Amino acid sequence: MANTISKAGAKAPVVKAKNAKAVEVKTIEQLNDDLAQLLAENLESRRSHRLGELVNPHVLTVQRKNIARLHTAIAAANKLAVESSTKEEK
Repeated sequence: MANTISKAGAKAPVVKAKNAKAVEVKTIEQLNDDLAQLLAENLESRRSHRLGELVNPHVLTVQRKNIARLHTAIAAANKLAVESSTKEEK
């Protein structure tokens, strides 16, 4: 962590985000498309792992976690859509 000196003379910490990513807003349909693509990739990776062709088996763990993240995002988007439609009806 780097420090900089402020006008008052005190050192203030400068925090740099290591994994800062831009947030992309996607529709539920886009999330479902991404999920289908990841599921297909995971299926292919599992097949090649069984055949001994997969060089890096850590890919399977990363894919499973990404699939779980997408399931969570889809569930949150569906919940938000239901809540917003309920508010509109009232």
